[in-house]
Amino acid sequence: MMLKKLREKVCQANLELPRRGLVIYSWGNVSGIDRESGIVVIKPSGISYSELTPDKLVLLDLNGTIIEGELNPSSDTPTHLELYRSFPEVGGVCHTHSLNATVWSQACRSIPCLGTTHADYFYGAIPVTAVMTREQVEVDYELNTGKVIVDAFAGKDPMQMPAVLVAGHGPFTWGADALKSVESAVVLEQVAEMALKAAVINPALPMLPQYMLDKHYLRKHGKNAYYGQKKK
Repeated sequence: MMLKKLREKVCQANLELPRRGLVIYSWGNVSGIDRESGIVVIKPSGISYSELTPDKLVLLDLNGTIIEGELNPSSDTPTHLELYRSFPEVGGVCHTHSLNATVWSQACRSIPCLGTTHADYFYGAIPVTAVMTREQVEVDYELNTGKVIVDAFAGKDPMQMPAVLVAGHGPFTWGADALKSVESAVVLEQVAEMALKAAVINPALPMLPQYMLDKHYLRKHGKNAYYGQKKK
């Protein structure tokens, strides 16, 4: 029953990508993990979103061994698995080539926190990875993509910064579950566009002051958060 629900949630999360305008054709993928069993559910490679159903998703363990499914898993599966192994609080991972976030990735630039919309969701500038070396690309490319992401988060809390830009490639996002990873991707694309346009209007625009970043992020996500309704 648990894995049936996980399949349904991961399928729903994948179908959100075209609904939100984050992907075209079969680009992009979302996965989710059941931490108790260590089983990951992920979109199959190259399957159109119009054809995607829960039964077509692929189940794997954290070593990449297929447990259930007749289709090949996403080519980005080793990246997802490396993130799950390295970030134990992550329950879902999403990868897209959404336009504005990918523009920043191709420019090899982190997205600066310029306003409170960004600060409400991401605790600081959204990091960009190092450019991958020839060796990293030619051998175990997707696994090494995960490793350069993990390297970019040395000293950072991935749950305070549920997004990264892979240099020259595109964004990966994550969250407590598959749907939250897509939410991170939607918000990332929005703030990427805002930052890009703000930088065009004023190239010398400074980062949002730390006290404003702290106020907006912590009022929603801090231990004394007061945004929204309290859970009963």
